[in-house]
Amino acid sequence: MTVLPDADVLETALGEAERREEAAQRRRGLILALPSFAYMILFFAVPLVIVLVYSFATRTSTGSTSLSDWNLDAYRKLGEPIVRNVVIRSIVLALITTVLCLVIAYPFAYFCATRSVTVRNLLLVAVMIPFWTNFLVRNYAWRLLLSSGGPISSFTESIGLGPTEILFTKTAVVIGLVYAYLPFMILPLFASIDRLDWRLVEASRDLYASGPASFRKVVLPLTMPGVIAGSILVFVPSMGAYVTPELLGGGKETLLGSYIVTQFLTARNWPVGASLSFVLMSVMLVSTIIYFRAGGKNL
Repeated sequence: MTVLPDADVLETALGEAERREEAAQRRRGLILALPSFAYMILFFAVPLVIVLVYSFATRTSTGSTSLSDWNLDAYRKLGEPIVRNVVIRSIVLALITTVLCLVIAYPFAYFCATRSVTVRNLLLVAVMIPFWTNFLVRNYAWRLLLSSGGPISSFTESIGLGPTEILFTKTAVVIGLVYAYLPFMILPLFASIDRLDWRLVEASRDLYASGPASFRKVVLPLTMPGVIAGSILVFVPSMGAYVTPELLGGGKETLLGSYIVTQFLTARNWPVGASLSFVLMSVMLVSTIIYFRAGGKNL
């Protein structure tokens, strides 16, 4: 006569087997993730710690950096008027870039999300095409286009408006930054608009809401995660941009990225450069956390 196991014993055995299988899966996942962890530690965590250590160091009278005497002098110097002016100038430029990217990207993302699959894919490929070219090459291309003898200046001169002097101005820097970071605004907005439940819009119209009212009270609030995510992805790199302001702005006005490079290479004041870099990275880290909390979950 066969004796069947007790139900409690069977349930316990099954639970134990499931726990062993979950533990084995976690071990396999950890082993597979080890290369990624090693990469992050080697190329992100270690450099970040080095920058943090140098931010507490002391600059000697000979221009070298002493790691023996730790202090907060470098962080105190960040409150000086010259640094404040650089930071304010960089924030204003980043805000202008972010607003222009949002104004341009939202209609495009809305149009793209409401087209057929074929047209949508073609438009997304067009957005991604600039990434196929090196960032430095793209900036040199804009430098040629905006120069006094470039196509834009030649066109305005041919129609009687005279040559244009755009290169080495704030306008050129803004154009370059908007061009560089516009895809980072379009893609989160597209993802947010694409997931929008259009039945809610139809319901608002059935309740006699006008088109602008439906957009303001239904579409915009529901796509706000994409707006937040795109704004962060544009604002943060724009604030610390170096290549575009140097090539298109001619370095006429010192911005945050240029100031950090100057502290390391010209002034040889590594503690100040490291402290400012660490503060900028902290802003990026906080912005990333905000992105995942406010926008990333819904994208």
